[in-house]
Formats: sequence, C-alpha cells, structure tokens
Amino acid sequence: MTNTATGSAGWRTGSGPAEDGAVGPLRAVWGAAMSPEALVRSLLPAEAALPVPSAGDAAWDQVRRSGALAAVRERAKAELGTPWPQPLASQYARYFRDGNRTRYESQVFERQDRLTRAVLMAASGEAGGEQTWLDEAADGIVQLCEQSSWCWPAHEDTCRPRGTVLPDVATPCLDLGAADVAAQLAWADQALGDRLAERYPGLRERVRAEVRVRVLDPFVQRRDWHWLGLDGDVHNWCPWICGNVLVAALRLAEPGRERAGQVAWAVAGLDRYLAALPADGSVDEGYEYWWNGACRALEALDLLEHATSGRLDAADVPVVRETVRFPHRMHLGGPWYLNLADARARPPADQPWQVLHRWARGLGEVDARRHAESQRTPGIRASAELGRALCELADDAWQHAERGEPPLVAGVWLPRTQVGLARTAGGTARGLALAVKGGHNGEHHNHNDVGSVVVAVDGVPVVVDAGRPTYTAQTFGPDRYAIWTMQSTWHNVPEVRGAAQGQGSGFRARDVQVVDEPGRFEVRLDLAAAYPVPELERWWRTASLDRRASRVTIGDSWSFTGDGDPSVLHFLLNGQVEQPSAGQVVVRPPGGARAVSVAWDPEVAAAVLTVRMLEDPLLCEVWGERLTRLELHLPGTARGAFEVRVGVGE
Repeated sequence: MTNTATGSAGWRTGSGPAEDGAVGPLRAVWGAAMSPEALVRSLLPAEAALPVPSAGDAAWDQVRRSGALAAVRERAKAELGTPWPQPLASQYARYFRDGNRTRYESQVFERQDRLTRAVLMAASGEAGGEQTWLDEAADGIVQLCEQSSWCWPAHEDTCRPRGTVLPDVATPCLDLGAADVAAQLAWADQALGDRLAERYPGLRERVRAEVRVRVLDPFVQRRDWHWLGLDGDVHNWCPWICGNVLVAALRLAEPGRERAGQVAWAVAGLDRYLAALPADGSVDEGYEYWWNGACRALEALDLLEHATSGRLDAADVPVVRETVRFPHRMHLGGPWYLNLADARARPPADQPWQVLHRWARGLGEVDARRHAESQRTPGIRASAELGRALCELADDAWQHAERGEPPLVAGVWLPRTQVGLARTAGGTARGLALAVKGGHNGEHHNHNDVGSVVVAVDGVPVVVDAGRPTYTAQTFGPDRYAIWTMQSTWHNVPEVRGAAQGQGSGFRARDVQVVDEPGRFEVRLDLAAAYPVPELERWWRTASLDRRASRVTIGDSWSFTGDGDPSVLHFLLNGQVEQPSAGQVVVRPPGGARAVSVAWDPEVAAAVLTVRMLEDPLLCEVWGERLTRLELHLPGTARGAFEVRVGVGE
C-alpha cells in the first residue's frame, strides 16, 4: 500500500459548492438519479456491487496461470509464520512528542500490506494450502479490528484538545487511514467472504460492526469534517475518503435506505471535489498528488457506474475528460515529472496506471492511454492496495496492453493553475523543456513559488524544484515555512531587496500572458504582488523557449519607486556544477542527460554558488546527496533588466 498522505486543511486554492445541494458537475448530468431515493432502487446488492470476482470464480484460474501474483507470492511466503507488524502506543505518541509520524504509520502500512497479500493468495487458491492463507488473512483482519484506532496520529482530532497522546476509542476520527482500512476490509470481504464465513463464523459480523462504528456512522452523522469541503475548501482528502467510504458502504452497510444514504453522501462529496477541480483538469498539488485526488475520484466513479448498472456514468462530465489528460501533460521524460507544491520530481512509478488506462480507453483519449501503457509493468506489486490490485487483475484489456512510448506533448498551458510546460519538439524527451508556474501562495500543499521555472534537458530536470522532505508535525503546522524547501528563497524566483515571497492567496502573479507558437513558447507575468515590498511597482518575469534554437531565456525587469538594496535571483541546480567563467556555470545532470550551460552578464550580476547537502531520505531518493543554488546579485537600481540563458552544451 503506497500512501502519500496530505496534512490537515489550510493549504488551499479555489472553491466548490458550499452545500451538498448545490449543482456540481455530477448533479448537472445525473440529477435526481444520485438521490438516496433513486439509489435505493438502482444499487446492486452487496454481493454484486463491487466489480471483482470472489474466490472460486474461474477468473482466478487465469490469474494463477498468468503469473501476475509472482511478487506477491514471494513476499507472502517469506513472511508466513513470522510475527505481524505491531503498531505501538509509544510510536503513536511520538507524533505529539517529537513530530515523528512515520514510525507508527510504517507499522500500520506494513500490517495492511501483509493482509492484502494474504487475501490475494487465499482468493487465487495458491498451492500450499487454501486454509493456510485463509488463516493468515483472518489473522490480519482481526488485528485491524483490534487496533485501537484506524486514524493516523497526525490526523487525530481529540488528542491535542484533551492533552492526550493516544486516541479516544469512543470518538473515532474518520481520516484517510480509517477510510482506507474500511475499504480494505470491504474488498477482503468481497474476495473471501463466503470462505471466511465458513471457517471463521462471526468474523464478517465483527468486521461490519467495526466499520459501522468507526467509519460509516461518523461519515453521515458529522458535518464538521474539514475534508468534506462544506466551507468551499475542497482538497484531495475528499475523493480519497469518500471513495473508500463508498466501497465500504456498497459491500458492508445495511441494505436499503441507510446504505443508499451513505452512498448518496459519498457521491455528494465527489461532486464537490469535481466542482472545485479546475475546468482544465489541473491539480495545484502537482502530478504526484493527482493519483491521490483526481484518480481517487475516477476510481469511485468507476464503482458507481458498476454498482448502478450504468445509470451513474460520468463519461460526459467535461472536467473528467480534462483531468484524465493531466498526468501525460506533466511528463518531462522517463521517471521525471513537473513537480509542484509537495509533489516530487521523480515520484514513485508504481501508480495505479490501470485506472488511467481504463478511463482513457473509455473516453477515447489516445495520448492518455499511450502514457499509461508506457508505464506498464507486468504483475501486481507486493505492496499494492487490495482494491487496486483486485481491479487491475479484473481488467482484461489492461492485462493484455503492450508497453509503448509516451506521447510527450509539445506544449500545454493550464490557465486555472497558471502552469505551463513546453518542449523543443513533441514526441521526444531529447532537447530542452521549460515549465513556468504563476498562481498564488495559498494553494494546497503550498510552496512559496510564484513565478518559478523548471528547465529539463533530455527529460531530466536541471533547474529544479526541490519538492518536499519527509512529513513531520512541522509540515502542516505553524512553522511550515521554516522548512527550507517551502521557502521562495529555495525556489527559482527573485529575492526582492532582501524580502522573500509572502504566504497566502493574496501573494500572486498578475497580468499573465502566454504565447505558444510552433517556434516559441513564452510566459510573461508580473510578480510584484507576490512580495511584501511596498516600493516595488512591477517585477516582470518573461520565460521563453526558442524551439528552433533549443534555448531557454529567463528575463527579469523591475520597477521600484527609487533606488534601494540589491535583489537576488535564485536558480536551484541538479547535478555536477562547474563555473568555467564569471558569467557561466555548466551543469551535468545525472542519468546520462547532456550538460547544460547557464549564462548571464557578469558585468551586471555577481554569482555565488551555495551547495545544499541533503539528508532527508525523500529528497536524497530524488536528487542524490546535494543540490546547488546559483545566486545572481542584481544592482539596487530603481529600474533595470537582466537575462539568464540556458542552452544545451558547454
């Protein structure tokens, strides 16, 4: 189970309908068909509501023959008979004592991963004893039922107000973790329900009782969950939790109106999320978070179509088509993607590509389908989420898809988030690519980065956004912007007369202009409003890609009310950095990409190189042991202009 969790609400953008009765894109298409009254009639019974086969179905014979579970089998056999991962009170309490959240979460994730493997082994009828794997699965299910809380400590809403460090079992907190466990138990019941009932009478009833108390009842009884988005701030928790609650309700809830009401409230949440999603399908949290936001919504929409026998079909919802296009539009090449906010430039490759492929097929989106196929690797990962693994195994078209080349579009501009990406030529990573971000500093998972640029060569970022380090209590607390990766001084933007960019949606780009022609891609924007500098009138940044000359130019011009302190341009560089002359550095990026020259007029700006040694494991995983910041010190004149040129070669 790969979890990239968000923090608490507050890093926001946009707005959605404030009330569940507002007309969102789903309600506009489905109307009364998404009401509880209609769902009572249209929902399939629990045993047929999830679109995957149960143990004993002939489809599992094909799974065994295909070898798709080879990695799962190897890991499951190795851990069989060993102690299960055990989340401890001391690990939970660490979050409230020293901010560490990963020690507890890693135990929870490993426990759930092991349960997923046991369920897959038992459902597939792997040789070596069906009862053995049923016992293993039952052990994991009972451990989850016995776990004091399914909520991750970083999200627990009772501890700090009460001064405690352990969860209150009488007041379950419904967060990403709790909804995830409920869905996993529902998928396990779908795969093994009858066999568990025979071997462990009473276990399925225990599961339903736990899911009801911890998830389904809190979901419909409380309206103050921040992730519901009823205040207009809708973020990726909403589809992630609503989608998992939907799975649990379809399979485990009491039939009739109660179940229909739970499903209808989950659909209302999905509608709020899609209403808040920009019309261009972009995600302000970046490509990596698309998988745990928009993709979660797509998975839930898949389930709704199946569970209502096609009555709730989202294929005609415009924003759905646009967001299916988002991942391939952000692709730089190979494992590298344009990263925004807390996303990583080289995110995990083991995403649920089957979901994107399924939607691309259904919508006839050829580029999105090609992108998914270019990332396909055969077999189920040993750490896959149970629901995603089951759906992937059940998707025959995905199982037989052939791996190809990604589309690598020539250019795109997403106006709602003010993000653009262009490359020298479409269809190939070779050459230069330029990305530009406008927007504001109040986005979800925000970094102060208005006007930042990223430059890649041969698909590898060389002028980069560092991304984010491992999450701790600080990440979503009042000291978030003490973390260096969140600060504008470590993004590719100016530091204006000693001032960094301000935080909040009022600090934004103005007067954005975009040109995308066969030979040139250019974005011009005024950054003055992003800085708390009263004497700053204008700071124009113009970032352009000359496709024919394969050259990127980043021009800055400024206007103050008078002379003052100097300003500094920052450019964060990835790779081995050399300075052969006063007006040039050469960057040799990793991975076999060609060297890049970054040049400027040394008579106007003096250069300083600052090496940032990396210690955080997430940052090191992406960038290695270091990043280097190029600092260009500009004169403190009231007006001026400066240009930086980036080209391939030395």
